[in-house]
Amino acid sequence: MPTVKTFVDFFQAGGVFMFPVLITLIIGTAIATERYIKLTRVMYNNKRIWRNVQPLLASGNFAQAHKLIGNDGTEISGILRRGLKRQGEIQQREDIDFITTENMAEVTPQLNKRTHYLALLANIATLFGLLGTIVGLIEAFTAVAKAAPLEKADFLSASISVAMNTTAFGLMSAIFLLIAYAILSAKTKRIIGSLEIVSVKTLNIITEFAPQPPAAKQDN
Repeated sequence: MPTVKTFVDFFQAGGVFMFPVLITLIIGTAIATERYIKLTRVMYNNKRIWRNVQPLLASGNFAQAHKLIGNDGTEISGILRRGLKRQGEIQQREDIDFITTENMAEVTPQLNKRTHYLALLANIATLFGLLGTIVGLIEAFTAVAKAAPLEKADFLSASISVAMNTTAFGLMSAIFLLIAYAILSAKTKRIIGSLEIVSVKTLNIITEFAPQPPAAKQDN
């Protein structure tokens, strides 16, 4: 195919620094793919589990809700288990805020895992591209100094064009990785927001069904 041949010619003309950029792009693509699949699965499981558990919680059937969750390893199940274990401990609004923060502190690192590497890899791809261009220009000017006077202009323009290939490839790779980073970050924030809502709703329901302390008798 002409497109494939064009890319191959473009890649070969860029020199050896095209390979570090390519390796960076491959690693970033692998991370982005794994994270996207993982986060999509988390979103699906969260909706499915909450859809089944929420009616049980609303009716005060905490034992059945805990049984339904079982030993499920999903993030939302972990939050629900920790919330159900706190029955009887919640006395005021500050307790709900504290437990919610504690729950999210355990879940958030798992959701953000490896995503930040995409921004780092985007910077590395850009720097490799610039380094390849600088090295290519150095080689080009060195070669031009030894070329015949009539050939210097044509030789220099061709050499610079080739040297710029690494910068172009590095920037293209960086743009792709940054877009992937932005998409995954937004997806992660949506999941974290939904889990915070689930945590607060669960703790509020538990508080509603908690036995109320007997009212103090008034003196006649």
